[in-house]
Amino acid sequence: MKLYVKYMVSLRCKLMVKHEVEKLGLHYIIVELGMIEIKEDISESQRQELKSNLAMSGLELLDDKKSILVDKIKNIIIEMIHYSDEMPKTNYSDYIAEKLDYDYTYLSNLFSEVKGITIQHFIIKHKIERAKELILYNELNLTEIAYKLNYSSTAHLSNQFKKVTGHTASYYKKIGEKRKRNLENL
Repeated sequence: MKLYVKYMVSLRCKLMVKHEVEKLGLHYIIVELGMIEIKEDISESQRQELKSNLAMSGLELLDDKKSILVDKIKNIIIEMIHYSDEMPKTNYSDYIAEKLDYDYTYLSNLFSEVKGITIQHFIIKHKIERAKELILYNELNLTEIAYKLNYSSTAHLSNQFKKVTGHTASYYKKIGEKRKRNLENL
């Protein structure tokens, strides 16, 4: 039986969900971002208890099909940008449509209706968040970050970075270095 969990976006969330499922005496087969597959059927009382326990940790057990599908879209994007070593070679719309086996136009309209932003804007926001992480790690230069995040050029990444954050990537890097120095001096 598959259950879908909203806001399950990190490894820590996965561990928390595993713990809550085990507390109920259930056995999981797979725990992925946003989804858990359980070996046995879950009773309504177990479902309500799990829902309540997850809510105390800021997670939400999803029930309606639209929310589940939107959450799947979000998790594909988060997985692709934050946890995958390589970005897909096809364009994002084809990649998402293929992964979910739905028409992209339908997915796009549903996502916009439920979230209030487009899938493309959601992807851009996450790519910039990932770029910020990579800038602060200081292991890759901006050209390498642009390549890693599948930007057509460093200039394209720089323009989107400034548009989303209001700052240039180099300014963001300076702020990060200054914060590190301030923390080290405590």
